[in-house]
Amino acid sequence: MLRNRNYSEETLDEFLRLDKEWRRLVDESNGLKHKRNVASERIPKLKGEEKKDAIAEMRGVAERIKQIDAMIADLEAQRDEVVLNIPNLPDASVPVGCDYAGNRTVSSFGKPRELDFTPKKHYEIGEDLDIIDFQRGAKITGSGFYILKGDGARLERALIQYMLDVHHDQGYREVFTPAIVNTAAVIGTGQYPKMKDDMYWCERDDLWLNPTAEVPVTNMHQDEIFEREQLPISYAAYLPSFRREAGRNADTRGIIRVHQFNKVELVKFVHPSTSFQELEVLRSDAEAVLRGLELPYRTLLLCTGDMGFASAKTYDLEAHSPGADQWLEVSSCSCFTDFQARRARIKFRPEPHLKSEFVHTLNGSGLALPRTMVAVLENYQNEDGTVTVPKVLRPYMKGQELIG
Repeated sequence: MLRNRNYSEETLDEFLRLDKEWRRLVDESNGLKHKRNVASERIPKLKGEEKKDAIAEMRGVAERIKQIDAMIADLEAQRDEVVLNIPNLPDASVPVGCDYAGNRTVSSFGKPRELDFTPKKHYEIGEDLDIIDFQRGAKITGSGFYILKGDGARLERALIQYMLDVHHDQGYREVFTPAIVNTAAVIGTGQYPKMKDDMYWCERDDLWLNPTAEVPVTNMHQDEIFEREQLPISYAAYLPSFRREAGRNADTRGIIRVHQFNKVELVKFVHPSTSFQELEVLRSDAEAVLRGLELPYRTLLLCTGDMGFASAKTYDLEAHSPGADQWLEVSSCSCFTDFQARRARIKFRPEPHLKSEFVHTLNGSGLALPRTMVAVLENYQNEDGTVTVPKVLRPYMKGQELIG
């Protein structure tokens, strides 16, 4: 699995080394504790020097037990940290591959639009219409940040509201959570420690800026046990998200890769027997937004080497942008099996009299902005420089049909 996912096998070797030493020390500790228990019954029956020698020996045993237990606790902490760096097992249906080239296209909707004029890129449209301001965004924060103005801000708000309404009608319960999370939360969904360099950390309070609403929404039920009849549970949430994009070129012109972005997220808690069926439903629910916007898109089944750390199976939805003539990922829909539930200790009770088991969790963007904004601007641009507002968004913009 590690090889198929492009991970070093050293992580597993380190785990086995620590675990072997931990087991050896536990065995030694248990043996000494047994010896101490036997001696505690025998010593009261002894007399004289024999009793003194036995007591002295037990003092040495107690000191050794203390030393060993400290070493065991240290090894447990090290082992737990190593385990946090071992990714989830891919499902058998996931193709084996090294990178993006190994992904498999499973469906598509519409065809890339052929405009009868030279299409502009989204940042050219945004600057010409004065609806995206990169210079002032950089002025107040830095590169990788931007400002939406006028109809640009209204269009973004319309997209978010439209997405939330679509998902409400699909049966998702809307939640609005804190946008700052603690370390237990990012451990629970698998961002920590793997992605810690990609998140913004508030050192003074030991809190993290939300990297994706998957984190706070999933961890709403940390340390909880559902009854079986409660499942599945489906949530939709809008939140701003923050990512450092460490090691990537976040200075690419435009808003395709930025440090702060809006996103509508879908999260599900399901019975283990239905999780991969629920993934197909989740994917369809996210695709419904793109179909409503009438944007050409394709759906990819990701290979082992391109999946996220916590995922067992992932579909990516990519919308086409004619200005750049490229496919942009606007959603990633994943089934995590019980990987996140184990970390966050989220369970369900199959029957009232049975022991609780781990639920399966899923999540998907429904959708992520600003790449959806890029696709809208570039697909709906007109030769005269205006942008037609997609029909489904007009009610949210008071009937406005054009951005000019």
